[in-house]
Amino acid sequence: MTKTSEELALMAESGRLLASVFGLLDRTALTGMSTLQIDELVEDYIVHDLEARPASLGQYGFQFVLNASVNHVVCHGVPSKSDVLRDGDIVNFDITLEKNGFIADSSKTYLVGAVKPAARRLVKTTHDAMWKGIRAVRPGAHLGDIGWAIERHAKRNGYSVVREYCGHGIGREMHEEPQVLHFGKPGTGLVLREGMVFTIEPMLNHGRRYVRTEPDGWTVVTKDGSLSAQFEHTVAVTANGVSVLTLRPEEAARMAS
Repeated sequence: MTKTSEELALMAESGRLLASVFGLLDRTALTGMSTLQIDELVEDYIVHDLEARPASLGQYGFQFVLNASVNHVVCHGVPSKSDVLRDGDIVNFDITLEKNGFIADSSKTYLVGAVKPAARRLVKTTHDAMWKGIRAVRPGAHLGDIGWAIERHAKRNGYSVVREYCGHGIGREMHEEPQVLHFGKPGTGLVLREGMVFTIEPMLNHGRRYVRTEPDGWTVVTKDGSLSAQFEHTVAVTANGVSVLTLRPEEAARMAS
């Protein structure tokens, strides 16, 4: 469950490369693109520019390199030629990458064009909630501390936290122990130790927390049709706190504060 310093260095490299994939998306005009076009763009960048492996491709039979979850889609959205991003949409891209035998996992919700204030607020609050969870990570803390920090922030802002999906340990395999719930009670659950690596990836709904899976077996949507947003980082427990292995440049100030 814990990683050596050598393994952590390799995971940090995977995380750095994955952060650059989101840099590519940041520079891409998403309006009018299909989610399948974006999937193909990301696959080409990971394989040819980064010389890495898109870890989601073929995982559990999934045939794409990313999940694209638009508006009321909570997670696991399947890229499609007919799913074209429109002005006002919000879309989460969940992407994994393997380099040197180790996997990094991260996601970001994008605002497409002119997005309504209510949707913008949901996206910002979800990002902040993830960071509340990240700031709870340190040796001796409990997994419940992470979930409690996330859910408290969500509820204070009027949102619900999806409970069916959680963060997870990660390393040579995409999904390892432990499971990292995005709700909980302080001082409960597994005690964190230096060298642990896992994801924190809360999904917040504008309405109620309940979800359902579409007939394709992948796409998860809100039951009430409300908007949903998600952010995710791969983090490592350090001697003094936490290192965000998939940190994006625009978030550097959060680590410094």
